[in-house]
Amino acid sequence: MGIAVGVNEKLDQTVLSSSSDSTSSSAADLQNEFLTMLVTQLKNQDPTNPMDNSQLTTQLAQINTLSGVEKLNTTLGSISGQITTSQSLQSSTLIGHGVMIDGSQVLVGSGTTTPFGVELGTASTSTTATISDSSGNVVKTIDLGGLSAGVHTFSWDGTLTDGSTAPDGKYTVAIAASSGSTQLVAQPLAYAYVSGVNTSTDSTTLDLGTSGTATLDEVKQII
Repeated sequence: MGIAVGVNEKLDQTVLSSSSDSTSSSAADLQNEFLTMLVTQLKNQDPTNPMDNSQLTTQLAQINTLSGVEKLNTTLGSISGQITTSQSLQSSTLIGHGVMIDGSQVLVGSGTTTPFGVELGTASTSTTATISDSSGNVVKTIDLGGLSAGVHTFSWDGTLTDGSTAPDGKYTVAIAASSGSTQLVAQPLAYAYVSGVNTSTDSTTLDLGTSGTATLDEVKQII
């Protein structure tokens, strides 16, 4: 079935628009359709009243723009895939290492304790860590002194205020920081062990066992 084009009839913008909206049409398909219509129109145009050059140039520019966008999407998709692969490889190197993430848990077992930490956006002149048991009772207060902005990691020796050894179990640490008379935002950090890497989701995540999962950007420090 042919397409009839009259003398000096302008290219049908509706045809081009509907073609560009179709999910099955590529930039190459649209270019072929455009060229077919253009040749037909040139064959049938009135020599005394030729096609408007500015309109032709605009239509060609639109087709070229669509082609460029299609190529850009393909390139971005390739880059995205490379980034995901790179993240997976980077994450795999953390297996068997400890990391510090947002959290307030401290574990005590067999005379050892897991590290705790703090992330400060502003340097402090006074910083205090308060450790409580599972019932909310304060069992130890540690003066950390003044700290610079950034991530800091500390160890609790596992002793209580009276000098005795803390029973095995889970404890919670709360951080209070100030600069002079100004209270600062202090994010407590908890220790987690990287036991594996999950790549089945849209983004690569670290398997932290009982601490759940975390992405690479959620890791504040590698121990």
